[in-house]
Amino acid sequence: MARRNRDDDLLLEEDELTAAFLGDDAAAPAAADNQTAAAAPTEDEWAEDEADVPGQLAVDVYETKQKLVVKARTAGVNKNDLDVSISDNQLTVKGTLSGGAEEGVENYFLQECYWGEFSRTIALPVPVKEEEIEAVLKDGVLTISFTKVQQDTVKKIQVL
Repeated sequence: MARRNRDDDLLLEEDELTAAFLGDDAAAPAAADNQTAAAAPTEDEWAEDEADVPGQLAVDVYETKQKLVVKARTAGVNKNDLDVSISDNQLTVKGTLSGGAEEGVENYFLQECYWGEFSRTIALPVPVKEEEIEAVLKDGVLTISFTKVQQDTVKKIQVL
């Protein structure tokens, strides 16, 4: 889709603009001649990267008056395949989402579902009582509730 500016000069079409941004000189107008683009990763390089990095877990973190709550979508994960831990006010959730390996597949037309290991470490935004934590997996949602440390009282520190 082409547009015109005030001087009636034809602006770049969307495909040409994309080509100019990516540095594709064959499809882009002269404006892209001086741009250099990094080579796109090959399919093998993508596969190597995917094998090294576990998937990310999407989370919501919020608080109520007494609790800090972390919720994560873990649909398809068995509770035995979850590892939830806390250390130094950092929550780590690790797990494995199995079931995506299909035998005899020759070609995927669309593959958006992540299968395999995932991991997420979150620095908790408020102090919590590490001995008062509840983790519940229900209907594909992992809910981890922490009792917050009450900081209403100010502790006076004597300077020596």
